[in-house]
Amino acid sequence: MTTTQTTRSGWRRHTIDLRPLRHQPYRRLFTSSAASNFGFQFTAVAVPVQMFALTRSSFWVGLIGVAGLLPLLIFGIWGGAVSDAVDRRKLLLASSTLQFVTTLALLVQALLGVRSPELLLVLVAGQAGAFAISGPTRRAMLPRLVSPAELPAANTLDTTMFNGAMVAGPLAAGVLVASAGVGAAYAVDALAFGVVLWATLRLPSVPPTNGGQRAGLRDIKDGLVFIAASPVLLLSFAVDIAAMVLAMPRALFPQVAAERFGGEAAIGWLFSAIAIGSVLAGLTSGWIGRVRRQGLALVLAVVVWGLAVGAAGLAHSLWLAVALLALGGAADLVSAVYRQTILQTYAPDQLQGRLQGVFIAVVAGGPRLGDLRAGTMAAAWGVSVSWAGGGLAAAVVALIVALSFPALLRWTRPEPRPAHADPR
Repeated sequence: MTTTQTTRSGWRRHTIDLRPLRHQPYRRLFTSSAASNFGFQFTAVAVPVQMFALTRSSFWVGLIGVAGLLPLLIFGIWGGAVSDAVDRRKLLLASSTLQFVTTLALLVQALLGVRSPELLLVLVAGQAGAFAISGPTRRAMLPRLVSPAELPAANTLDTTMFNGAMVAGPLAAGVLVASAGVGAAYAVDALAFGVVLWATLRLPSVPPTNGGQRAGLRDIKDGLVFIAASPVLLLSFAVDIAAMVLAMPRALFPQVAAERFGGEAAIGWLFSAIAIGSVLAGLTSGWIGRVRRQGLALVLAVVVWGLAVGAAGLAHSLWLAVALLALGGAADLVSAVYRQTILQTYAPDQLQGRLQGVFIAVVAGGPRLGDLRAGTMAAAWGVSVSWAGGGLAAAVVALIVALSFPALLRWTRPEPRPAHADPR
């Protein structure tokens, strides 16, 4: 092997693993997810801007998160059960179509000048409910589209893409809303759904492995019982909830930007810092799939997240705070990849949808509860205690949970097994 070939080989070992993109079905799922995530960022910026313009009230803006939380919890768990009972491609197409319809409704009400905050909340709830079905369905499809050995790489690609959208989408949306109004932002999201529906239509059929069934309360209960009886999964959810509820600082960004970093110019950097770190970690993630002790790596990543976020809460330099938040974001990408990979390899295919539904509920609900925790603590004890103390608490709780119940620490990457007879 020449020096050039050796250099290229070493470079590939440390950069993001692109092997899952060799599979056409995965490429189409990835394209669908990328378009959906990028387009949604425009709506995520436009809705709060429109709500504040209508009401001049931060309370009404805060209700947007509440309006989306309950549908995410309910339909995430129920939608996961449905995805175990029907063809996942058809369910993804139906739920994506519903998201498209709610986005069109947002566009129409903006163009017609409808000044109803209540309508905005209803449409946000509808969009969240549709996402709560499509999200678990997408994730449950993944183990059927790539080999088990490629799951860490596929999850890294997906997480990096999501965080890339979290960086680029809001920046582009902010410029567009300022220059052309919220209607233009909703229009971009609607156009993005054209790509989503095209890519989803071209996916292969992914029928249930158990031959299909009705998705009732008993099926939902079976999924929850499986988690309760699986210490590794239960602990992975527990450390994630600790990380998000105790350490997520985003509710404090506006106050910190105004009081510590000189005003609104700092807000964008604070909100994008975690995602920037995740993207950079994703681009240098060639090593992630080679780690065997994935449970230990997950716990260490959560500890690093908590400590980095906590340190950022004490920083009085904007760029130091951004750098520390980016370090936390890099650790968060690692923990997210291993949480998802453990779930996908630990659970049987006939339960994937239900468990992904719980995963979506945890991932979506944790940061929202974290916003409530951060704001409440800041009001009682100040911003620094809320931010830095929360980060430290997350690291300590993760260590205590992992050491008290070592099943997660002992979890290792399973040996490669024959792939499903799938549509690749």
